[in-house]
Amino acid sequence: MIAPNSDPSGSRLPQGGSPTLDAASRERLGRYLQALYEPVLDEGLDPRLAELLHQLDRDRAQRESES
Repeated sequence: MIAPNSDPSGSRLPQGGSPTLDAASRERLGRYLQALYEPVLDEGLDPRLAELLHQLDRDRAQRESES
């Protein structure tokens, strides 16, 4: 029988019920994700998307000034 606060692999889950990663695993995952997304961050933003983002900022600022 599986204990209610553990997963089938036998590792314990914290009180909140969500699995956690140790510091070394978080560091390794962070480096992996950084390497994975670095080329994407180096790409230029599509001008149409940039304009939409500026429009959203203007609309948000206008709504906040009206409040």
